[in-house]
Amino acid sequence: METSALQQARYAYKPKLPAILSGDIQEVALSLGEPTASIADHEALGELFKHTYGKPIAAFAGGKNETINRPLTVGVILSGGQAPGGHNVIAGLYDGLKKGNSASRLLGFKGGPSGLLEDKVLELTGEIIGEYRNTGGFDIIGSGRTKIETPDQFALSLETAKKRNLDALVIIGGDDSNTNAALLAEYFSARGPVQVIGCPKTIDGDLKNEYIEASFGFDTAAKTYSELIGNIERDAASARKYWHFIKLMGRAASHIALECALQCRPNVCLISEEVEAKKLSLNEIVEEICASVIKRAAENNNFGVVLIPEGLIEFVPEMKKLIKELNDLMAAYAAEMTAITGFIDQLHWLDRHLSGESSSFFKTLPPEIARELLSDRDPHGNVQVSRIETEKLLIGMVEKRLTELKKVNAYTGRFSALAHFFGYEGRCAFPSNFDADYCYSLGFTAFVLIASGLTGYISSVRNLAAPADQWVPGGIPLTMMMNMERRHGSSKPVIRKALVELEGEPFKAFASRRETWAATTSYQFPGAIQYYGPPELCDQPTKTLKLEQQSRRTK
Repeated sequence: METSALQQARYAYKPKLPAILSGDIQEVALSLGEPTASIADHEALGELFKHTYGKPIAAFAGGKNETINRPLTVGVILSGGQAPGGHNVIAGLYDGLKKGNSASRLLGFKGGPSGLLEDKVLELTGEIIGEYRNTGGFDIIGSGRTKIETPDQFALSLETAKKRNLDALVIIGGDDSNTNAALLAEYFSARGPVQVIGCPKTIDGDLKNEYIEASFGFDTAAKTYSELIGNIERDAASARKYWHFIKLMGRAASHIALECALQCRPNVCLISEEVEAKKLSLNEIVEEICASVIKRAAENNNFGVVLIPEGLIEFVPEMKKLIKELNDLMAAYAAEMTAITGFIDQLHWLDRHLSGESSSFFKTLPPEIARELLSDRDPHGNVQVSRIETEKLLIGMVEKRLTELKKVNAYTGRFSALAHFFGYEGRCAFPSNFDADYCYSLGFTAFVLIASGLTGYISSVRNLAAPADQWVPGGIPLTMMMNMERRHGSSKPVIRKALVELEGEPFKAFASRRETWAATTSYQFPGAIQYYGPPELCDQPTKTLKLEQQSRRTK
């Protein structure tokens, strides 16, 4: 297979590890803290996770580890959407296994969780892994979104694990995938010795907390999108005739939009969590954008850039209420709704079942938006918001409002808009040095957790704003991050998503500047990700992470 010059160069990159993992692996001992509790719903979760609830936080310390060099057979699954660095998690896991005992084996289940159910396996050798080190994508074994949730699926998973003589299974995924890891760990604990360890992945950045400081892939994706946004800002300032409405991936949280705003300084950046907190309607959001358009037009700047989180539509109060009602109806009347094929007939049916407020709002939506709200949910019960063209909806509403304002001489500029969606462009990019190092460390840490006999944990590497040798590896109980939420019309255990904190330093830094950015051309151009050169150019984490860690140190 022919490879690019950059790909060849990245093969040779040696990821950095925390200091404690860089030396003699037999001198990495396990240190366990006090029992933990979930973030909410303690009794319900304790009842569901009788064997794995309340485990202590795991840390590593110097000292003899008697189990680290036993031969292991470990399975690995890539679950959910792609994120830069996934290949390095597998590489770190493989290198750790081989460093512990050369007889250890790593089996990749192909196509995501369905590979475990169908026993589709590829034994990962040094030669295979060598072709994927420090590269983007999940193509080494593929990924998938199958959710393991029925009794038959759990039983089949254990059957495959026993058939393959697995000592442990590593699930690399986001919050839903790691919820699945917690459920598998509980099921396996009650029936056999197979351990389960998770790894925190998602470019959305919504799998994080005090102990999981970043989900891998976020750094690379945010920097990739920021390069593209910077390029568009330069073009906008050059052509001086277009407003660019850019929707950015991030289904539930606005972390990507916020990070890109801090890097690029657009004229407007909408933050879904703020929209929800302030209960802003679609019309109020439109007024905010129009205010920037009008201010800039007064200075003859009939151009600009607007950033829109992918999941914005679900945070608008009237839309959130509508989606909740639709989800409950689709769960309760699935067969009846499936039988109604015509869109007009669906509208008539909904008119009888939705509340008056939601029914009225639903009728105001463009047909293409309404159809997407009625389309199939993803395997986790979520509206597939990437298909909803929020950027085009807002362009149309802004255009209509500006036309009204022009009639009363409240606006005299020109408005011409272009729509963009940056999503898939960032999911499989070559991982930044930060993500290459972080992912390799997560994989290596997962090995130490397995070799130490733990199950029901997620691999954790902390102190990420510092140089890699100062990072702190360990393990966090998966149940510690869980609560109960409504899914498919019933209450389910899930890992709580981390949304943008409006009192957090990253949002406050953005909020303190956005009024200036709305009126002026203050664009910043981050440029492409740098892989070679001084650390201040190549190894810097995101602005979000640095601001969060500065805040923690201050406290």
